[in-house]
Amino acid sequence: MLKTKNQLDQLRDLTTVVADTGDIDAIARVRPVDATTNPSLLLKAAALPAYAPLVDAALAQAQGADRAARVADACDRLSVAIGKRILEIVPGRVSTEVDARLSFDTDATVRKAEHLVALYADAGVMPDRILIKIASTWEGIRAAERLERAGIQTNLTLLFAFEQAVAAAEAGAFLISPFVGRITDWYKARGEVPATPDEDRGVQSVRRIYAWYKRHGFQTVVMGASFRNIDQVRALAGCDRLTVSPDLLEALAKETGELPRALHDDGERAAAPSRIGEAAFRWGLNEDAMATEKLADGIRNFAADQVKLEAVLGARL
Repeated sequence: MLKTKNQLDQLRDLTTVVADTGDIDAIARVRPVDATTNPSLLLKAAALPAYAPLVDAALAQAQGADRAARVADACDRLSVAIGKRILEIVPGRVSTEVDARLSFDTDATVRKAEHLVALYADAGVMPDRILIKIASTWEGIRAAERLERAGIQTNLTLLFAFEQAVAAAEAGAFLISPFVGRITDWYKARGEVPATPDEDRGVQSVRRIYAWYKRHGFQTVVMGASFRNIDQVRALAGCDRLTVSPDLLEALAKETGELPRALHDDGERAAAPSRIGEAAFRWGLNEDAMATEKLADGIRNFAADQVKLEAVLGARL
């Protein structure tokens, strides 16, 4: 008699599963294809005993004209070292994030991305195993466009508005990360509690983007992110990729009921509308209070955790 697959295994049949963590032990347990990191996850990882040798090595190798530059370089080296360690476990890619404080500076974002890729190359990791994570500001999307043309693939993160998704696809970004749970959080704080996953605003956002990408033939990968519960994950089964925290992946592994496909590419195609310009992008974002607030909040929080990480490493430099 065949053993019934749990829902995590069923999800793997429908979607590429990515682990949203920097915890090596957790990644080994849930066996994702890819993994994503961000400054908040790196800050947590840096405190884990398993990463102590990586922290020591990053500090020893740090370079720069002054103390601030050496601290920044140590952070980059630690980020790359953790990414390399993750790639020893996952068969696919790791996403490594650019400093959120560069979110409104296209040139600086490109330079930082190139530096991270160079550090990975020095560590023996080729670009085809890396995604550079960049906030989905207008400037960040322009940086992603330049990087993609140079052969550096990108993950546009902190994506909340449809206009961000359109601009990202038109820029040729390899992947976008629409934040399901943070969208839901914003509406819940204002009294809108979805009765079913189908009514969840975060789920609806990803479904709309997925359908639009497929209909207009864009190759940019849609990777739902920032989940609050397994119902949200199940409601997006069939999405190109889903990046999920280890605790939710382990919860899915305990569920044995049928997990049906929720997202389908119906095969219908249509010409894409005219390219979105900067004015339309900024106006659309401005008119979406949720997206405006959550994008700004996300950048601030990631920047704050980057500062905390620098403080931790700086104290030991």
